[in-house]
Amino acid sequence: MDRRTFFKKAGTAAAGAAAATTLAAPAIAQENPKISWRMTSSFPKGLDTIYGGGVDIADRVRAATNGNFDIQVFAAGEIVPGLEAANAAGAGTVEMAHTVLYYYYGKEPTYALGAAIPFGLNARMQNAWYYAGNGGTLMNEFLATENLFGIPAGNTGVQMGGWFRKEINTVEDLKGLKMRIGGLAGVVMQKLGVVPQQLPGGDIYPALEKGTIDAAEWVGPYDDNKLGFNKVAKYYYYPGFWEGGPVVHAVINLNKWNELPKNYQAILNDACAAANSNMLGKYDAKNAIALKELVGGGAVLKPYSQEILNAAYDASLATYAELKKKSPHFAKIYDDQLAFKKDAYLWAQIGEYTFDTFMMIQQRSGKI
Repeated sequence: MDRRTFFKKAGTAAAGAAAATTLAAPAIAQENPKISWRMTSSFPKGLDTIYGGGVDIADRVRAATNGNFDIQVFAAGEIVPGLEAANAAGAGTVEMAHTVLYYYYGKEPTYALGAAIPFGLNARMQNAWYYAGNGGTLMNEFLATENLFGIPAGNTGVQMGGWFRKEINTVEDLKGLKMRIGGLAGVVMQKLGVVPQQLPGGDIYPALEKGTIDAAEWVGPYDDNKLGFNKVAKYYYYPGFWEGGPVVHAVINLNKWNELPKNYQAILNDACAAANSNMLGKYDAKNAIALKELVGGGAVLKPYSQEILNAAYDASLATYAELKKKSPHFAKIYDDQLAFKKDAYLWAQIGEYTFDTFMMIQQRSGKI
């Protein structure tokens, strides 16, 4: 090849490369547009682990898109009250919310199945039902009727059974007590004589302090210690049988979700999955330390009696039978979740329960 031919071909190649670069730039821009969303949280900033789940999502999305997809996180009350977060997303006031779906069971009881119901699934089972079972599909079929799309984005693990001013040994002791308790748990406890109160996290301490309520449940030792409930109520009960593994959701306005580029949808899904795992890990790590601090500070740790647990279980089954008659959505999803739970506990008692029980015996004998 002579010099003239070589330079002619080289020039043509260079021009082609330049043209390709010029053509590629707009295509990349279209695939990665600048998008700004607002996420309203149901939680105050002071609860760093549960509120932090929303921040975790936003940070991961921002990093994965080089800042092109920016989600601003707002604490409860900054845009709308905490218990209105999902409603704001559905209405388009904000693009998305970080919340717990059982807050909205008053609109439609099916919401509660997406988060936690009394004597429902634990955290691992929730993940299995959502990711490998029918949970994600069924819940989003329902949420679409509310103009929402939901993604699991956190889990606290099994919660505690609440703070009481006096000892609670029998069902009779529960009668007339005003208790802050959320979701369907309040309906169940009402059957046992409790007067349920639904309050956001930031309002619980002053209500307990003033005697507006007699008892309260929130999450678990880490958050309860931060909120200082042990200063205004002495008796700390377990387990929180109404929340074996409550899912915290990212709920997104359905139209906004459908408008997102597919790669942004994938990035947001992955960010929520990471936040889901991280939140549970943080609570598992922090709750044990906080529990020791609470007991060391004078909290009296007590289990619910078998009488109370049995009565609450029977009341839960009665509640579900009633709700199945009222709501086709609830009936469909509850039956699927129940079938999943039967198999999940079959495996859990063979694997997890046997192993964990042995290890707990070693701990109690001082070998751990």
